[in-house]
Amino acid sequence: MRKIALAVATLLVSLSISANATEHEVKQKGNAFSTSSIKIKIGDAVSFRNDDPHFHNVFSLSDAQTFDLGSYPQGQAKSVTFKKEGKIDVECAIHPGMKMTVDVAK
Repeated sequence: MRKIALAVATLLVSLSISANATEHEVKQKGNAFSTSSIKIKIGDAVSFRNDDPHFHNVFSLSDAQTFDLGSYPQGQAKSVTFKKEGKIDVECAIHPGMKMTVDVAK
């Protein structure tokens, strides 16, 4: 019975977070992110849209969350949902000068 109650509580918390989640957009143009930093909440997503005429590869090796969106061309966007609180440094694997920070709070 305890396992079922714990599973239900976990599901309710998860549904609550996703119900209040917001998707933010960061554009990539001129080999730069459209912002140097963004503040979001746990459960929010950030969509990285490529508006340059060449490929970008957005990634993070931060302790709070790692991800690699792979290379993608102009006109496409890829999204990341942030699940933990912390500061996430984001870069482009193809253009080392492209850097930004995602600050995730409760």
